[in-house]
Amino acid sequence: MENTSIISHMSLGTNNFERAVAFYDRILPTLGCQCIMREPGAIAYGRQLPEFWIQTPIDGQPATVGNGTHVGFIAPTKEAVHAFYEAALAAGAQAEGPPGPRPDYGEPYYGCFVRDPDGHKIEATYWDLALVEAQYMNL
Repeated sequence: MENTSIISHMSLGTNNFERAVAFYDRILPTLGCQCIMREPGAIAYGRQLPEFWIQTPIDGQPATVGNGTHVGFIAPTKEAVHAFYEAALAAGAQAEGPPGPRPDYGEPYYGCFVRDPDGHKIEATYWDLALVEAQYMNL
């Protein structure tokens, strides 16, 4: 198995761990992700590896939201982008951009944006790989 990701893992802090776990338990299965590891105050999700963590801050200070920071999850299909968006809204997310193409991001991109219950901006993105190859591989 080759891991094609360039990021080992990332984590977001939460001020309400159980609420955050309930939220991500509900939305990440729409993208084929599941709980991979669970520690006191921390949980990791992924398809095969623990790539995305939700945790209470280790330093004991309140979790905060980064301005200009967001997490983009890979969706296997456009339909999965819609399922993610609908599940997120049903689980208490705030809408930040409905599913659809974003011409400014390139023809291959199709995605949506929401804010999780802690205020973190997250997205689900489907990349049409045939269009990616045509658009980006000839640079």
